[in-house]
Amino acid sequence: MRCPFCGHDDTQVKDSRPTEDNSAIRRRRYCPSCESRFTTFERVQLRELTVVKRNGQRIPFEREKLARSIRTACRKRAVDEERIERIVNGIQRRLESSGETEIPSSMIGELVMEALQGLDQVAYVRFASVYKNFREAKDFEDFVEKLGGE
Repeated sequence: MRCPFCGHDDTQVKDSRPTEDNSAIRRRRYCPSCESRFTTFERVQLRELTVVKRNGQRIPFEREKLARSIRTACRKRAVDEERIERIVNGIQRRLESSGETEIPSSMIGELVMEALQGLDQVAYVRFASVYKNFREAKDFEDFVEKLGGE
């Protein structure tokens, strides 16, 4: 593993342990060249996933991008990082086990919406406002009104 600080190619693993949900291995590493320490995570990847965007563009699936969008929706809410990690892991597992290598971005959006709806209503509305491209306050009102009717 290359050192992220100095670029040295030969770092050493000092400690390995599973993450709390056993979905990854957390490794503490040490660089003998610059003496820095850093953490890496090793995850099982069942298949390479490609996201097909609405405009037809194909991009590689990025787990961190998914996590970032969920964290943004949950910002300043009482949602701990562990819950967000479990959601991201669950969505990634569902995508990888779907049997498809090309995943429409709309499918990912719907999975996130489903997860956030059961987690936090404010985060759900925040994510929906971006995902469904709300343009004015009326869009929010209509969406929240539908929530009340469910």
